[in-house]
Formats: sequence, structure tokens, C-alpha cells
Amino acid sequence: MSKAPKPSVDLSARCACGAVAVRVHGPIFAMLMCSCLDCQKATGTGHATVALAAPSDVTITGPVSSFERPADSGALFTRSFCPHCGTPIAGRSSRAPDAIMLPVGLFGADTGWFAPNQLIFARSHHQWDAIAPDLPRYVRYRDSGEI
Repeated sequence: MSKAPKPSVDLSARCACGAVAVRVHGPIFAMLMCSCLDCQKATGTGHATVALAAPSDVTITGPVSSFERPADSGALFTRSFCPHCGTPIAGRSSRAPDAIMLPVGLFGADTGWFAPNQLIFARSHHQWDAIAPDLPRYVRYRDSGEI
């Protein structure tokens, strides 16, 4: 798989009710889709569309609620969301402390920079969830273990 250029962004977004603001200023170092069962529950659809950035490049303001659960990897995964409207805000894995996972849909129409390079947890992908047929798929994580 060729290494696609990583975009540097300056993005701002708000949750559906406007109570939580998110700003990302810096490089996006991974862009992917995930069909794990947890992402399906969090999105209410067949996959999550995620961009990873350094936590130091992301500012979240406003009230945020979180919950933590064991991930398939054995790490603890924490999802944050607006406590008023339920909009997903971010995810963090104890396995990757130098990354914050941001739901790409949070940024609305300002997503032209997003180009996913993989679908992880393809083992639980549903055929009704249309994913580009040429997108590399991994049963769990990417074979190299990197994102």
C-alpha cells in the first residue's frame, strides 16, 4: 500500500446542539474506517469514519461525557460525546496514547481532505454497508499493527 500524503488541517466543528466545540489544527496522521461492533453501536450504522490526530493539536471545549470499555485489543477505549445531544466527539485508546480519534462526520461539509486507506475489523462488516471495493480490508487491525 502506498503512503498517501497526510493532510494538515485547521478545522472547527460543533456538536448538533452547539454545546461542544472541537478544533483541530495540525496534521492528520491516519484516516480509516472501522467496522468493529463497538463503532457500529456508536454510529448506529455499519462503520465509523475516523481521522487520527495528536491530542496536542485538538481542543475540545464545552461539557463532554465519556465512557470506557475494554477494546478487542485488550486496551481500554474511551468514547466522549455531548451529554445534551449525544453527538460523538472523540475516542481514545490506552493502546495509542499519542492519538485522538475524531469522527469525520463531525466536520460536516469540510471533509474534502479525508481519504481513508483501510477498513479495520472487516470481520464484522455487513454487506449492506457499502464500502469502496478497492479499500484494503483487515480482519482486525492492519497486519503491521500500525494505523
